[in-house]
Amino acid sequence: MRAVQLTQVGKPLQEAEVDVPEIGASDVLVRVAACGICHSDENYRAGISRIDRLPVTLGHEIAGWIEKAGADIKHVTPGDRVCVHYLAHCGSCEFCVRGLEQFCRSGQMIGKHLDGGYAEFIKVPGRNVFALPDQIPFEIGAIMMCSSATALHALNKARLKSGESIAIFGFGGLGFSAFQLARAFDCEDVYVVEINPAKLASAARMGAIAIDATSADPIEQIKEATGGTGVDVAVELIGSAKTMRQAVLCLGPLGRAALVGLTAETMSILPYTELINKEAEIIGVSDHLAAELPTLIELARSGKLRFPPDALRFVGLNGEQINAALDAFQDSIDHVRTVIKVGF
Repeated sequence: MRAVQLTQVGKPLQEAEVDVPEIGASDVLVRVAACGICHSDENYRAGISRIDRLPVTLGHEIAGWIEKAGADIKHVTPGDRVCVHYLAHCGSCEFCVRGLEQFCRSGQMIGKHLDGGYAEFIKVPGRNVFALPDQIPFEIGAIMMCSSATALHALNKARLKSGESIAIFGFGGLGFSAFQLARAFDCEDVYVVEINPAKLASAARMGAIAIDATSADPIEQIKEATGGTGVDVAVELIGSAKTMRQAVLCLGPLGRAALVGLTAETMSILPYTELINKEAEIIGVSDHLAAELPTLIELARSGKLRFPPDALRFVGLNGEQINAALDAFQDSIDHVRTVIKVGF
């Protein structure tokens, strides 16, 4: 089968011919229809996030059809449309039995530790596939498995409630999803903090209160818009110590800041005046949970989570095109996600 692989850190991905994987009794073989290209994939290619084995096929936002199912698999059969939960976990350690598989003792991430979806086929544990309703296109089913799922987990961790206000820092794939999910939660005012004019315009068209971080201090803009109070929840999706600090400082009393973006920088906080005095919380957000995916899939099926065609870009299973899409992450891209069309 065809695959596009990371063969050397810091170098472009390479096209390869590899064997179609053999599955075990508890596995399924998925014929990939679509695979999203995530910023994490560029971090792997660049060496920002460590890769322990090479070559490896990247890609963790995957949707397609069941090609084969192992003897122990009962919930799906060949031909079924599915999306793939990217955390392969044991199911039996103390974290897995509590539904916290992101901390699994032997957990492995598809597209990093295990070969991913930049290929025609992928082998995954049967527990990692979820039925994808016909109403959800494959490209949406794919990108939901990372950007939307992590956004939902962030809102759950932040305990966002109906009627509360929220500030979303960053309007890429995660922010685009977080805005729609906040609306589905009956959130009141939604502020989107961005520097990209196209994304600010898109957020405003969708009904968000767009905060241009290049025009003035976003903390002051949010405080002014809220009558000096601040927001109930802030979600940081960029991965910058500066924006993480802004997410904390724009909170009102009892506010919660959920930090999702990744950075190696240090963030400074004045404990009393900026945190303790208003009983604010800083919450770390790591990946998402399989138990959250049925809710997410239903939100997409019902049309409450959507990705219009102009929000997406498409490439083929082609090394040159995929490398160009990864290169684009070095700038602030105008669109939400690039998706590899493999089998449709």
